[in-house]
Amino acid sequence: MILRFGYADGSGEFYITLDSEKCDGCGVCVEVCPKGVLFLAPNPFDPLEEVPLALVREDARNRLKYLCVLCKGSPKPCVASCPNGALEHF
Repeated sequence: MILRFGYADGSGEFYITLDSEKCDGCGVCVEVCPKGVLFLAPNPFDPLEEVPLALVREDARNRLKYLCVLCKGSPKPCVASCPNGALEHF
């Protein structure tokens, strides 16, 4: 399942996208995020799945434009660190 966290406004689109089927819950993306935008949690969409997912904090979802500005360049550290290519950052 593709999960999109973020928002769009007049200045652009600010989303972090996670492919839940690729995420193995390793937590590397959580460790490299300097603003603590990501966290590991049980899969809220499949309670029987034992592997946690990297999710975007609820209080950060509408502030990605400002929180993620620290990570200039492409790819962002969270995206670059994912060994499975589960994350995208727009």
